[in-house]
Amino acid sequence: MYQILMSCFLSLQKEQKHLTMAHLFDKPCFLGPLSLHGDDIAGLHVNTHIPVLIGAQKRYEVVGDHLYKDIATFFFDVVNSSHTFATGGTSTMEHWHDPKRLVDEIKISSNEETCTTYNLLKVSRNLFRWTKEVKYADHYERLLINGIMGNQRGTQPGVMIYFLPMGPGRSKSISGGPPSGLPPKNPGGWGGPNDTFWCCYGTGIESFSKLGDTIYFLEEGEVPGLYIAQHIPSTFDWKAAGLTVVQQAKPLLSTDSYFEVTISISAKGDAQPAKVSVRIPSWTSTVDATATLNGQKLNLTSAGDFLTLTKLWGDDTLVLQFPINLRTEAIKDDRPEYASIQAVLFGPHLLAGLTHGNKTINATEHSNDGLTPGMWEVDARNATSTADWIAALPHQAINSQLVTLTQQSGAQTFVLSVSATDGTLTMDEMPAAGSDACVRATIVVDTYVVDSTAAEHGAAAPVLHGPNVTIAPFDRPGMAITNGFEVKLHPGPEALFNAVPGLDGLPGSVSLELGTRPGCFVTAPGGARGYRAGDKAQVGCRTSGGDDAAFRKAASFTQAAPLRRYHPLSFVAKGTERSFVLEPLRSLQDEFYTVYFNLVTAAADS
Repeated sequence: MYQILMSCFLSLQKEQKHLTMAHLFDKPCFLGPLSLHGDDIAGLHVNTHIPVLIGAQKRYEVVGDHLYKDIATFFFDVVNSSHTFATGGTSTMEHWHDPKRLVDEIKISSNEETCTTYNLLKVSRNLFRWTKEVKYADHYERLLINGIMGNQRGTQPGVMIYFLPMGPGRSKSISGGPPSGLPPKNPGGWGGPNDTFWCCYGTGIESFSKLGDTIYFLEEGEVPGLYIAQHIPSTFDWKAAGLTVVQQAKPLLSTDSYFEVTISISAKGDAQPAKVSVRIPSWTSTVDATATLNGQKLNLTSAGDFLTLTKLWGDDTLVLQFPINLRTEAIKDDRPEYASIQAVLFGPHLLAGLTHGNKTINATEHSNDGLTPGMWEVDARNATSTADWIAALPHQAINSQLVTLTQQSGAQTFVLSVSATDGTLTMDEMPAAGSDACVRATIVVDTYVVDSTAAEHGAAAPVLHGPNVTIAPFDRPGMAITNGFEVKLHPGPEALFNAVPGLDGLPGSVSLELGTRPGCFVTAPGGARGYRAGDKAQVGCRTSGGDDAAFRKAASFTQAAPLRRYHPLSFVAKGTERSFVLEPLRSLQDEFYTVYFNLVTAAADS
């Protein structure tokens, strides 16, 4: 409301009374310390005060008072250096807390309110318009990718989030649940499409409606100028220059070494000379970067700058290749004991590890009031770079080795799942898409062949068969399920199974025979009595008298398409107790994840 009132009054400043009225809406207790370059925002309600700052920015634009430009610039520096998470966003329990003490904040799940992200984007956008400094466009990119794009649940309209948890073993699905320090009815988890309209629904919906408003910026002058601030596939009709600008970005994979952008500029009739400035992100390096115009190599400036070209454009193609690498970024906490707590980024993309806590988190229990050991340690001992403990996961190849095994019990369809608590095999109800249970119900196998009969039978996935097969949890690389139904790291022969045609004789079904116990199979529990969700799978063995129908059915599973697949930007991080699958935070829905990891180094062990 403050920024709206300020805009109205300042836009009407034909008389001094309008400016005087605008001043009455100032908040000296907030703007005053900032004008003196004091970091005094701890304890303030974030989304009450960022709009005040945006109003101050409007004051500078309309009145030209440079004090308010300085206030906005200093505010950005304070928040970005002391109060932001690796997403670029801020706030915990809707407030700012002590500067550079974010470890205390990730112990709870009420982090990064969507409304604050929406408004912080406005601050960055205004600062970029004034200064043309790349650091503001970089911040906008990071915050848009990591703080906005994952705040809607997949493609479901009307399912949005209030808080974005940043601690270990969290899930968007139960963010902000009591006791979060907020009122008991405070929104937590995903909202509903028909019965929810928090403040973060308004700002969230608006954020998705203006994804293209910060890609291109015009500069007036004798020679018209265009700043390309974001590398997002788009088309811009540049009327002042008589040009059409089409920007394309090559889809990025974890195995890529470069992020490639192609900008095509074509004239519409009588064009004129024009200046085009293209952002070179701070997260890249110009050492190995390349830029070509119509195939001719160009000289690049440094990262965090613009490549500027002035010419008479006609039918031109500019291709840029930015080196993209993994890097870590320390949490904003200046206490020495927390220097090892770091986030992992791939260019501007924040990665989160798929982790399920040692204790199940639910909406009524704040079970991670601290930093649970064992679920967020990565092994960086003797590492000289992130490449020593993080590797790209070739998602296309591995996705072809995924399967979900199902079985009918009565009128219900159950899935064979890997328990998140003890690694045993259980039979669970068919989970909803995007749920954490989909991770548990997807297994990785080391032998996959497409049988010629698959198409005839209408199989949804390739047929799994053959001896010496290993099956592994989706989210625990390097581990496998043993014949004793335990998840172990590199277990050897005890983890071998023989995948044979289903004992029930049905097309496309499969049975898993234990490699260490020929004639014994993985079976659903309960036999003819049936079973309930959560019941553990068992080992059933053939008898000399022949198999009955119940046994054959219990030992047979239908192969279905995997309920979960690896994201194109998937990596594997080596942990001290287990390894982690890393995927973009924005891509996750209900999965449990960890954003900040504790990097265990040789120095830490000495």
